[in-house]
Amino acid sequence: MPGKIMRARDVMQKEVRTIDGMASSKEAAEMMRSLKVSELLVAKRNEDDAWGIVTVMDLVKHVVIPGRDAKNVFVYEIMTKPVITVPAEMDIRYVIRLIQRIGVRRAPVEQTGEIVGMVTLSHLILNNDLL
Repeated sequence: MPGKIMRARDVMQKEVRTIDGMASSKEAAEMMRSLKVSELLVAKRNEDDAWGIVTVMDLVKHVVIPGRDAKNVFVYEIMTKPVITVPAEMDIRYVIRLIQRIGVRRAPVEQTGEIVGMVTLSHLILNNDLL
């Protein structure tokens, strides 16, 4: 008998932290550090805008390595935008395939136009019985 199909909603991290694109990279790093997360969703500026995402790697590649002052680098300068979102009802096998093919490690989960969670490759493997 085949197992139950796992959906993005079944394995997502439910707490998604957001930051404003006008925040400094220093603020983003401090927020990530205090929340113990490696990414922050960048809030939309209005209904017609797209979601963005800023990650630890963005901070490393665009602030630390070039030696820029984190107080003077805004999140909107280093974030990825638009972000690929996945439907909450999508089969997790397709979620994994999609984010792997795109070359990202995480994707916000969307339901009825709202972000309701985040799936990350490491979270999927470490915290679920996928293997």
